[in-house]
Amino acid sequence: MRENTPKARWSLGEVTHGAWLSLPSPFAAEVMAHQGFDWLCLDMQHGLIDYQVAVTMLQAIATTPTIPFVRVPWNEFGIIGKMLDAGAMGIIIPMVNSVEEAKAAVAACRYFPQGSRSYGPTRAGYYAGSDYFAHANEQIACIPMIETRQAVDRLDDILAVPGIDAVYVGPADLSITLGLPPGMDNGGAFDEARVHIAEVCRRHGVAPGIHANASLAAKHAAAGYQMITVSGDIPAMTAGARADLATVREAAPASKPLYG
Repeated sequence: MRENTPKARWSLGEVTHGAWLSLPSPFAAEVMAHQGFDWLCLDMQHGLIDYQVAVTMLQAIATTPTIPFVRVPWNEFGIIGKMLDAGAMGIIIPMVNSVEEAKAAVAACRYFPQGSRSYGPTRAGYYAGSDYFAHANEQIACIPMIETRQAVDRLDDILAVPGIDAVYVGPADLSITLGLPPGMDNGGAFDEARVHIAEVCRRHGVAPGIHANASLAAKHAAAGYQMITVSGDIPAMTAGARADLATVREAAPASKPLYG
């Protein structure tokens, strides 16, 4: 079976860098995959991606060594299984706030006896290899999201659930539940929680991950984070277009913007 290279690197204590895909575009996914990120995540929760487009995006990413993850809309058995069967090598599961929810996430990602995933890797068997069933439980990454005060308070118990490979911090929702505005780097109570999550993950042998950007990557790596989002299709497009327009307008100051 195809090796889940980010998962292998986490087990060695290494840091991986990925990017977030929100646009329902196979070509955008292909372009991002060719940039050399360790992994890309298709966002089916807050992004604009549905199942049919997600499959074509997974096919586009498969033209490169980049490993595809998917953030599913919710902790729901059906969509987790469908995205794994479509070829996702890791599933990011939103709002896992309890041991019971963590167990449900693991069960959906693993075949018996580690879980209760139904067999039928329609595309995954082609993408990941004909020996998929024999190795899927060890290669697929189950990644619950830790994004509430409740989850942080229960983190030791959540991470004691067998089969969790990494957790992914959602800074905006975590900030909100801590009484702060949504943001990626809110300091104070958020920063205490961020450091605490990494420390608990280290004790349990689970890779900590976090939604971020390139400017925050070194700070998170220093705290022990191993799965760090540093870019995305929408922010990269926005930043590039804005920079090009600023360059032109600096060269031709008489030019007036149509918008903004």
